[in-house]
Amino acid sequence: MWTRSCTWGSVATEAGQDIRDRSFLFARDITKLALSVARPGTRPVTDQLIKSGTSVGANLEEAKAASSRREFVRYLDIALREARESTYWLRICLSLDLEPKVEIERLRNEGDQIARILGAIVVKTRIRGL
Repeated sequence: MWTRSCTWGSVATEAGQDIRDRSFLFARDITKLALSVARPGTRPVTDQLIKSGTSVGANLEEAKAASSRREFVRYLDIALREARESTYWLRICLSLDLEPKVEIERLRNEGDQIARILGAIVVKTRIRGL
């Protein structure tokens, strides 16, 4: 029988806490950035950025409480999609020449790294079987 510790245990190590901590900091920094770049015409973009950026960590927390491996993967999959969406909105911010470009690029890179980590966890978990 599958238990949370079985699946999340492989992610609940320092690496698992690390991805949750990174997603929390990512959400915080996304929110700060979105609030700082707000100007007429950017609100739809910044609203979407906040929604997707904060959803990554929220779905990781849901995954932590999953009652089955299938549910665990489902929440990780959603977190992965949200991380990818966040990088898209950050690319939009860059293309609109919003400032600070260095911070936007840093967050885009962090979102990409988070997505890669989540993708690897999803693949590994699926290989072990649902």
